Amino acid sequence: MGRNKLRRAQRVKILLLGKSGQVGWELQRSLAPLGEVLAPGRSDELCGDLSNPDGLAEAVRVAKPDVIVNAAAYTAVDQAESDPEAARVINAVAPGVLAAEAARLGALLVHYSTDYVFDGSGDRPWSEDDAAAPLNVYGLTKREGEVAIRNSGCRHAIFRTSWVYGSRGKNFARTILRFAGERERLTVVDDQFGVPTGADLLADATAHSIRSWTDGRDGKDGRNGIYHLVPDGVTTWHGYAELLCSVARSMGADLKVREIQAVPGSSFKTPAVRPSNSRLNNAKWKAAFGLHLPEWQPGVKRMLTEILGL
Repeated sequence: MGRNKLRRAQRVKILLLGKSGQVGWELQRSLAPLGEVLAPGRSDELCGDLSNPDGLAEAVRVAKPDVIVNAAAYTAVDQAESDPEAARVINAVAPGVLAAEAARLGALLVHYSTDYVFDGSGDRPWSEDDAAAPLNVYGLTKREGEVAIRNSGCRHAIFRTSWVYGSRGKNFARTILRFAGERERLTVVDDQFGVPTGADLLADATAHSIRSWTDGRDGKDGRNGIYHLVPDGVTTWHGYAELLCSVARSMGADLKVREIQAVPGSSFKTPAVRPSNSRLNNAKWKAAFGLHLPEWQPGVKRMLTEILGL
């Protein structure tokens, strides 16, 4: 058999990009049992900087990984509206480079995408076969990255997810807790629907996906493609904020907030338009990889125990 074919019992070499982000931090833990994990930073000799596509390509050629996991992205949604080229290099050009190198090596590329590739219309969960129609530059560049990977012909799994949180880094949960400790009244959007997704869940599900991957290189096993990887359930940003504050207070957090007012998204004027419906149907991932995905609330509660040091 060729060196790059993955077997269940085989230890593999994994190149992880974006190690310092919320998902990347958790991936360092979850991928370690699978084999050797190379996780270069932006300034390391082995280039891990997605804003430098040429250096990135050279890093893959030097490392010769069996699996590339790209957890890096340009995620400043509003800033992307005024800096589209920087967003495009990181979210579209760099993934295309990784895909081309993965195809040359016969490696598997795991990449993360977003609910923002959809226009947010309707009220049913989006399936992987629904047409993409991004509303903003961030969503557009992430979609371009998906297409570049698909067109490369490499072995790939693209995991679309939504509302990512973790116990470290910047995210909605940490912002709400900070404001709740400073203000008596918060206003939070109640007409945008989706599901909070833990970085730890994404990392563990990714490790399981890699471990269970078959040897097929031509997609006939049904594994190549896009998957929606989110927990079960749905909420709004307002519902999410209410749960965060309620649970944090029950754990003993000293919160000043007394009211969380529900307001429409139109109350906040932002450079980038946000989709109203970010529900993602996760049935395809469950069927392909044979694992249950939990409801979203327990993961949020577990994250709060870490943030609050309990």
